[in-house]
Amino acid sequence: MSTGSSTSESSGGDRRTVFLLAHTGRPAAVRSAELVVLGLLRSGIGVRVLEAEAADLPLPAAVERVPEGCADALDGCELLVVLGGDGTLLRGSEFSRASGVPMLGVNLGRVGFLAEAERDDLDKVVDRVVTRAYEVEERMTLDVTVYQNGDVLHRDWALNEAAVQKVSPERMLEVVIAVNGRPVTGFGCDGVICATPTGSTAYAFSAGGPVVWPEVEALLMVPIGAHALFAKPLVTTPESVLAVEVEPHTPDGVLWCDGRRTVSLPAGARVEVRRGAVPVRLARLHHASFTDRLVAKFALPVSGWRGAPH
Repeated sequence: MSTGSSTSESSGGDRRTVFLLAHTGRPAAVRSAELVVLGLLRSGIGVRVLEAEAADLPLPAAVERVPEGCADALDGCELLVVLGGDGTLLRGSEFSRASGVPMLGVNLGRVGFLAEAERDDLDKVVDRVVTRAYEVEERMTLDVTVYQNGDVLHRDWALNEAAVQKVSPERMLEVVIAVNGRPVTGFGCDGVICATPTGSTAYAFSAGGPVVWPEVEALLMVPIGAHALFAKPLVTTPESVLAVEVEPHTPDGVLWCDGRRTVSLPAGARVEVRRGAVPVRLARLHHASFTDRLVAKFALPVSGWRGAPH
């Protein structure tokens, strides 16, 4: 992870514009979006939304609307504000990565590790956007390639994780895992997760993987329900190439990237995962340590700590 300057980057013109993405299926998101939009407009900042979401949001006529598939939907925007849970934030990361526009997440769900603010912070969010009082940091992504008999079947990317999983609940997936072209071990399992430090608190965490601080540059490989003596989580350098090969005699598998994009894996397919060429940029409002964020998000018991106050 690398950290940007202490102020945001404007769109380069006199007119400042913020793109708003919301989970319109949640009443809380609709109310929050209305508050954010009105606060920004009052401060002279333009707001842009997707046409498909505009119909579900109580928006003034001044709000700009663009179609979902518009390649330049975020052109000229200085910030992408996302209101919703983890799924909406991951959707926002797709827009952010494609455009290079920093994403500021407001958590309306449960955990929301990608979010920088909670629903009670909306006034603060608007104020920080208006005054450009936020920092921008880059988070590592994954580039994912699926091969079959040496041919490329599919290319994808992920911010959290690329997960190779079984399809049939009654049969295990037989795989061999490798690092930098060298096989490590093989086993039957429910799947294997390749994750970034950002994704270490997501699916990889649920599968028993380690929590990795975002400042640490590393790649993780975490087996899911493996039937093997040696099937521990692995942490490698960010320059490593992780591979998961689906054995030829095993049932077909499936690849999920961030739980949003999926592709079938025929028997014999190999999934290679490496550090992504394009990071996702996140806008940060707080200087709180990741330790404090971890404690807050998981409501960890720390009342017995008697260390020196800071």
